[in-house]
Amino acid sequence: MATAPSTPADEMPLVRAVNVLKSFSGNQVLKGIDMDVHRGEVVCLLGPSGSGKTTFLRCINQLETIDGGRIWVDGDLMGYEDRAGTLYRLNNKRIAAQRREIGMCFQRFNLFPHKTVLENVMEAPIQVKGEKKDVVEKRAIDLLAKVGLADKPSAYPGQLSGGQQQRVAIARALCMQPKLMLFDEPTSALDPELVGEVLTTMRELAETGMTMIVVTHEMAFARDVADRVVFMDGGVVVEQGHPKDVINNPQHPRTQTFLRRMAAEDHTKIPDPAPMVDGTATDIL
Repeated sequence: MATAPSTPADEMPLVRAVNVLKSFSGNQVLKGIDMDVHRGEVVCLLGPSGSGKTTFLRCINQLETIDGGRIWVDGDLMGYEDRAGTLYRLNNKRIAAQRREIGMCFQRFNLFPHKTVLENVMEAPIQVKGEKKDVVEKRAIDLLAKVGLADKPSAYPGQLSGGQQQRVAIARALCMQPKLMLFDEPTSALDPELVGEVLTTMRELAETGMTMIVVTHEMAFARDVADRVVFMDGGVVVEQGHPKDVINNPQHPRTQTFLRRMAAEDHTKIPDPAPMVDGTATDIL
C-alpha cells in the first residue's frame, strides 16, 4: 500500500490530505484541500454551512469517495492502493479495516434503542473486531465512567437526555480504540443547556492526547481547546492558525465576516480577550 510523502518518522502527521477534490452532481464541494494533522493535535474546522467541512471529514473516514487527491492516515493511503502511480479502489473488507482505526461522532447519536448503554458501547469491538466480551465489558465500563455515565450502564437510550446520548456515542467510538476521532458538529442537535456536558467530555478527551478533528460552531471550545483552527469557505481552506490568532484577529475578509455573524447570532463578543478583575482573567464566553 502506498505511503505518505517522505517525512522523518518523528514528524509524520497522523493525517495528511493532498489536493482533495469532491463533487456532488457537478457541484464541486472540495476544491483541492491540503491539510496535515499531527498526533495529539486538536484541529477545529470552522466555516459557514456548505463550506465542505463535513464532506472533508466524511472523506477521511471514507463515508464519501474522493474524486481526486489523496488522504493518508498513519501512513496508509485511505481507500486506494497505489500500483506504479495508478490508484485502485480497495475492496469493502479492506476499507472497513481502515475505518476501524477512526472513531466518528455525528450530529445524531445513532444508538441502538433496544440495547442498553453498556451494550451499545460494547457492540462494535465484539461484532466488528471479534474481541472477547469480558475484555470489552471492562473497557466499556471504564469509558462510561470517563464520560460521566458510570451510573447508566443498564439504561436505554430513550431514558437519557440528548447530552447523555451523545456522551454514550463518544464512549462507543472510543471503545474501538481509534487512532483518530472525528466530530461532526456533535452539539448541534442538542438543547443549549445540554451542550456544556458534551463539550466538557471532549475537552477531557483532548487532554488525554487523542488526535481530534472537530467540525464545530462552538467558538469558545475552538478558542480554548484546539491547537489549530482551519476556516473553510467555498470548498477551500481560507485561513488557519492558532485559535486566538484566527478567532481574535482574523486576516481574511471572509473569516472576518463569518466570525462577526457568529458573534451576532450568539450575542457574544468573540474577539476581545477576557477582562481582568483583581488581577484574574474572567471568561466572557
